[in-house]
Amino acid sequence: MLRSPLAALVLLSLTANLWGTPGGSPAGEFQITPPSVTLEGNFARAQLAVTACDSKGAISERSTDLTHRATYQSLRPEVVTVSPSGQLLAAGNGQAGVTVNVKGVSRTVSVTVRGVSPRPQVGFTDQVLPILSRAGCNAGACHASQYGKGGFKLSVFTSEPSNDHEAIARAYMRRRINPTDPPRSLLLLKATASIPHGGGRRLQPDSVDVRLLERWIAAGAPLTTGSSASVQDLEVWPSRRVGAVGLTQQLRVLARYSDGKQRDVTAWAKFDSTDDGAVRVSPQGLLQAVGRGQGAAMVRFEGHARISQVVVPYATSVDLRGWSDHNFLDRRARAKFEEIGIAPSPLCDDAAFLRRAYLDAIGTLPTVEETRTFLASTDPEKRNKLVDRLLGLTGDPAQDVHVNAYSAYWALKWSDLLKSNSATLGEQGMWAMYNWLRDSFRQNKPFDKFMRELITARGNPYDNGPANYFVAFSGSDGQAEATAQVFLGTRVLCAKCHHHPFERISRVDFQELSGFFRQVASKPSAGYGKLGGPSVIFVRSDDTPQTYPKNILSLPIPARLKGGKLDRRELLADWLAAPENRALARSVVNRYVAYLLGRGLVEPIDDLRETNPPSNPQLLDALADDFIKSGYDVRRLMRTIMTSRLYQLEAQPTPANAGDRRFYSHYLVKRIGAEALLDAVDAVTGVPTKFEKLPQGTRAIELPDARYENYLLAVFGKPRREGVCECERITEPNLAQALHTL
Repeated sequence: MLRSPLAALVLLSLTANLWGTPGGSPAGEFQITPPSVTLEGNFARAQLAVTACDSKGAISERSTDLTHRATYQSLRPEVVTVSPSGQLLAAGNGQAGVTVNVKGVSRTVSVTVRGVSPRPQVGFTDQVLPILSRAGCNAGACHASQYGKGGFKLSVFTSEPSNDHEAIARAYMRRRINPTDPPRSLLLLKATASIPHGGGRRLQPDSVDVRLLERWIAAGAPLTTGSSASVQDLEVWPSRRVGAVGLTQQLRVLARYSDGKQRDVTAWAKFDSTDDGAVRVSPQGLLQAVGRGQGAAMVRFEGHARISQVVVPYATSVDLRGWSDHNFLDRRARAKFEEIGIAPSPLCDDAAFLRRAYLDAIGTLPTVEETRTFLASTDPEKRNKLVDRLLGLTGDPAQDVHVNAYSAYWALKWSDLLKSNSATLGEQGMWAMYNWLRDSFRQNKPFDKFMRELITARGNPYDNGPANYFVAFSGSDGQAEATAQVFLGTRVLCAKCHHHPFERISRVDFQELSGFFRQVASKPSAGYGKLGGPSVIFVRSDDTPQTYPKNILSLPIPARLKGGKLDRRELLADWLAAPENRALARSVVNRYVAYLLGRGLVEPIDDLRETNPPSNPQLLDALADDFIKSGYDVRRLMRTIMTSRLYQLEAQPTPANAGDRRFYSHYLVKRIGAEALLDAVDAVTGVPTKFEKLPQGTRAIELPDARYENYLLAVFGKPRREGVCECERITEPNLAQALHTL
């Protein structure tokens, strides 16, 4: 009887009336997502997700996934089929019901199928390439390597579709496809491991993907057939789950297209874990929590990426009665401790705090007298007052005596990032940059102004320190890369050649960002005559319209954007510092959290992206908002962190939090930088180090250049300032350090 369409619809109607709306459920049972499905075209698929409801019939972050515990049956297999894991596949046009049964309780999902044709047209870019991407064929280690594999080369992550089509369907006299006998095509024989293949089996012989590829080959392997709409965004459901070890969750992935349509692409998406110790995910999108902590599954499709985060608490409850909030930072930290089930260590003693604060704020050990005075004080506010003195925030010149050490230490940090060295800038250029940095930190220049002076600089680099930014980073591409990494904490270099592998940043986005610097040029300085001198940085007039890289900063395009004689770098600076744009603020506060707490909320600290989420998003956003509200005041940011309870915890972990390296439940011990270490040795021994070309008494943290003939600095990792990455400074211990210390 069920073979009759009318009978099937009657049964579907009766079922819907019995249980309410399709997919609905009484309290305490389960819910189906989505409650109804429309499949368009041959090979269209959609993933069902079945979730246990609470007593009120609702689902939450802690709900249990039942997708792989349920059983499924199609009421009209000639219209739609369903796999044991709840994946629907279009079979013929019409309407049907799919029953979902969990422990004897059934629900019915309404399915509409349309657009199925006896001779379907398969699109290369929107159907064939996603299959190859999911199989890993166009990964850098496979056929997208520099020279390809076995004479077969594809572009990285489908960045050049026309070239990929040529390689598959036209190259080598079309030897990779066989339109007269598609299953015998070399492309499929290799992918299914029917004949030897160095990459092993990438597709199952009887899979839907193989059938789709066969149909495309049978049609002559066309390039243009398919939708012209492009993917605009991805949605992963659910975006977050909280539970115990062993938690499973079937993910669903939806793609939104430029024509307004939405398509379930779970079957074609690529799934990876961002932390295999916490989360694993199958190629079909079944996520499993395998360890305690916080992890995520990364989902990629057609140049877009999203994550689904999983939190597995270390304990079901945590005792925080001894915790007290010093400021808003502590409130966010406490909320994370409660969620993750970790109790923090107690406060450190005064001696540890004193040493920590001095080394972190000014890279200097406290004197014996300062130590005795601080330890003897009974003032309950002495820690806050110490921080204010170190940062020069008391307003009293008699107390703000550490400004020079503060400016030297942080000029050293930023000289590393900005590649300030005489080998690149020349002796005079290096000194001009260093003096500008010292002065900027001495006067506590707002960071948005600091950024603006650098990326809009012009003039003689020997006279104007910030102009050396365009000497250190040559060419518009180099300047775009440096600006993104230093001020946005975003690595964009890979997008110069191909689509970013873990982000939606494309080559177009990179070129648009680079376009802000294409007006910048240099010319010989007339002021130095025949003696020679630096090249002066200037801005050419350019009528080329400038567009914004919307996938790097998703902000509206300002009305001022007209091109022409306007220095486009000014527009970029406006955009970076716009109050509604947290990107600059998030990048800076993440760096300073790493500098002061031993680890960034996002690691690596210059790799902020959606697929590399912060360990505590609420804390990062709160710090960024406060930083913007303060007028980008770096000293106030440092004070907020250093006066928090979080900063003042013991470095000694407890048995309960010993495994934590992400949530700051104890203070993370960090290596003293090479320069601060040398100064500490000099202070303790009373034997100051003399540096070449510098006055006697110059401290290591005051060194303006990258290279000095000092073995301790070299062996303990003073960077050569040849790159823009924080990773250039070596922090790992090695045998040479141990032998030299002995």
